[in-house]
Amino acid sequence: MVNIDWKNLGFKYMDTACHIEYVWRDGAWDSGVLVKEPYLKMHIGATCLHYGQEAFEGLKAFRCQDGVVRVFRPADNARRMFNTARRTCMAQVPEAMFVDAVKRVVKANEDYIPPYGTGGSLYIRPLLIGTGAQIGVAPAKEYTFLVLVMPAGEYYKGGLKPVKSIIIDEYDRAAPLGMGDVKVGGNYAASLYAHEQAKRAGYPVELYLDAKTHSFIEEFATSNFIGIKPDGTYVTPDSPSILPSMTNDTLRQLAHDFGMKVETRPVPFEELPTFSEVAACGTAVVVTPVYEITRGATVITLGSPDRCGPVVQKLFDAVQDIQYGRKPDVHGWCVPID
Repeated sequence: MVNIDWKNLGFKYMDTACHIEYVWRDGAWDSGVLVKEPYLKMHIGATCLHYGQEAFEGLKAFRCQDGVVRVFRPADNARRMFNTARRTCMAQVPEAMFVDAVKRVVKANEDYIPPYGTGGSLYIRPLLIGTGAQIGVAPAKEYTFLVLVMPAGEYYKGGLKPVKSIIIDEYDRAAPLGMGDVKVGGNYAASLYAHEQAKRAGYPVELYLDAKTHSFIEEFATSNFIGIKPDGTYVTPDSPSILPSMTNDTLRQLAHDFGMKVETRPVPFEELPTFSEVAACGTAVVVTPVYEITRGATVITLGSPDRCGPVVQKLFDAVQDIQYGRKPDVHGWCVPID
């Protein structure tokens, strides 16, 4: 057994027993191997280094109340990576191979899965990169698909903690006809400078508007935007530049299950003050409540800095209850590890 302080994990990289690695050559993937060393040797001409042929995903495995380890919605992540690979001209990872790779690496690192009751999980990071040498802008002839894992702690100890956000109009996350709807590292690189600027100013997360007109809400730097109306309506923006989110999809379904009205549509900036609750949603935290959003001299208050809104809290609890096996998984989202 490993010696880990499960109560103080946080969300940071940690070496584990192994990762799993596959290579695509001559039109086919190999059968994959478990690799102990946390390093990847590749050619200096690899297209991931020169031309950004890179895609990644993020999902989690949970040790549930009944002792069974389950992965949350791996097939959906597989489909999103498949679409990203098509958009970036990389070898596509079949859904069955993706899910099997996740199962194999989770099983091989079972000692690193936090015990039930600690609030922790096993974070899973699939990565697809062009590793073939190519000088001259063109797709590679070789690709590597790997899946690494690490134990991750409870993000909010003592309850959800609301944060404030800022809109920085000088920077955009993705071009209107660009790659905002696929999960590539370049989208995150584009947001780093603004993100660091926001953090220095005391804002943990920045919110982006559409790059063409700066008049419609799109998404937070690493998370989708959700807003709750006073009548309980769940609203999330619709835009070709937004990354489809499994967490957002989960929350929308649960909101529908609760009898809430759900709207996916363009959300003008002027509508922001009409929300009673706002949150960022994503794999790492499920939801981050946002109590204040600043744009220039305009400050919009959306809740209390001391407590999460009741609807966002209810949705968060519902997701966690399913992930940890405390409530029935009626939608079949959780995949057990044999």
